[in-house]
Amino acid sequence: MAGIELAHNGLNAPNLYSREIPLAPGHLPVATFSYDPVQARAMTKADIADLRRWHRTAVRRSLQVGYDLVYVYAGHALGGIHHFLSPRYNQRTDEYGGSPRNRMRLLREILEETYEEVSGRAAVACRITIDERLGHTGISRPQIEEILGELGEHPDLWDFVLGSWEDDSNTSRFGPEGEQEEYVAGLKQLTSKPVVGVGRFTSPDLMVRQVRTGILDLIGAARPSIADPFLPDKIRTGRLETIRECIGCNICVSGDFTMSPIRCTQNPTMGEEFRRGWHPEYIRPKESGARILVVGAGPGGLEAARALGVRGYEVVLAEAGRQLGGRVAKEARLPGLAAWIRVLDYREKALSELKSVEIYRESPMSAADIIEYEFEHVAVAVGATWRRDGVARYHTQPIPVDPAVDVLTPDDVMAGTRPSGRRVVLFDDDHYYMGGVLAELLAAEGHEVHVITPAAQVSMWTVNTLEVVKITRRLLLAGVTLHTGLAVTAVHPDHVETANTYTGQAGELAADSVVLVTARLPHDELYLDLINRVGTGALRSVRSIGDAWAPGTIAAAVWSGHRYAEEFGATLPPNDEVPFRREVVALAPTP
Repeated sequence: MAGIELAHNGLNAPNLYSREIPLAPGHLPVATFSYDPVQARAMTKADIADLRRWHRTAVRRSLQVGYDLVYVYAGHALGGIHHFLSPRYNQRTDEYGGSPRNRMRLLREILEETYEEVSGRAAVACRITIDERLGHTGISRPQIEEILGELGEHPDLWDFVLGSWEDDSNTSRFGPEGEQEEYVAGLKQLTSKPVVGVGRFTSPDLMVRQVRTGILDLIGAARPSIADPFLPDKIRTGRLETIRECIGCNICVSGDFTMSPIRCTQNPTMGEEFRRGWHPEYIRPKESGARILVVGAGPGGLEAARALGVRGYEVVLAEAGRQLGGRVAKEARLPGLAAWIRVLDYREKALSELKSVEIYRESPMSAADIIEYEFEHVAVAVGATWRRDGVARYHTQPIPVDPAVDVLTPDDVMAGTRPSGRRVVLFDDDHYYMGGVLAELLAAEGHEVHVITPAAQVSMWTVNTLEVVKITRRLLLAGVTLHTGLAVTAVHPDHVETANTYTGQAGELAADSVVLVTARLPHDELYLDLINRVGTGALRSVRSIGDAWAPGTIAAAVWSGHRYAEEFGATLPPNDEVPFRREVVALAPTP
């Protein structure tokens, strides 16, 4: 079955392409993530009539192309109907504003007209925000109860969501799975129609409990289904141990903000189904009797070994340490990142069931060892190391660091080393999660933490994962002092020198210890040694993957490992050609 979610985005539409003035309940600036310098105008009665007609026409087109389910969208503060429902945005004094009954008038009219237009040919669903978490200034529990009391029987299905998109798509760092239960509980009793809810569900037991106890009738699982599109079938057939559980990192969400294909840390085939022909469950069988060595059992090495094993190749996975997982095993012990261990758990379980894959722990490999053991094909996945010289985006050359200073990197902290002094300066020129997580950790352990970042916000890139506001709030409440638009330019025994990134103005900040969260260096020595020995003995091919090739996200490492497995043995195009299919759109000829 196919469903379509129709929306007029109201205050969330700056209309930069069309240059039309946005429409909203009142005269307000648009409510966008990018703070666009655009203001919406208050809708007249004629505008409201137009909107109703536009929606009805859209419903008609949806039926013409065969949709089975038509959504009326009133959620996430992303749609005009939500803006009418919420007292935060709706200060009208006519029949469309004021009381909850008046503010729900537009929703009632569009639901009734949609139902009339559908006329039994499709189901009508309504996605609605049940609580903006703003008290009486936004949509709240009493108001949603009144709305359901009035309109509870209008659609065929209610789809409950929480607050704004940032609230609804919360990451595992800031909330557990199923956290929306307290907001949804009891609403089902206000309507005879089925209700669906979300909450980054990953545990089938939790899903079943919410259905059996009458909280929900249906489970909505967008991010969990990105991580594993076969989630429903695996639950139905009792293959629970094969589920690739969502880790709640919101890398998938980042594609919306970066205008890039959707991706997933757990599911490296996401977004590659059409253009590369990758399938989340199936991969073509082996095409030779090749024996492959994968050096390093971090996220890239684990995925390469797993996927090669599924293809049927004989694989040896050699890990220098005792524990598998590499950076994942270390980072999952940091505050809020425990769910990320699922990257290891899923692959370790899968590897244990592949008879063609052998795992050797505490087995560091040199180039000489590899030649001696006559491996034909080698994937080097030995990771990377955080730099301790300040090099990253702002500084592309090492900064002066006094050798007497207590300087740590994320590798040191994750290994258990702690700053010797109480007053810690953390220089974050990485801009993803690591700087904020380490600052949170050290503050909780009693250190006076000062975060310095050249960016305008801490953990700046997490604006793309809907976390930047939450990270800032948590650090401020933890007593961390934030210094934005500032760079560390030199490190001395009792202070750091700084420069304002806008004016260049120099300054100083006292510091007993310094933590540098900057760039990383790939461990490329083994690859560079081996690449020069191809053709020596049995060695036929060498490839570096994951952070050992170029440090990036965990999602990038997993993807790199999977790509190696997919492409192994294939005839690849020259590297001056695009290695994937493009969607080329053409206008259809007029009949």
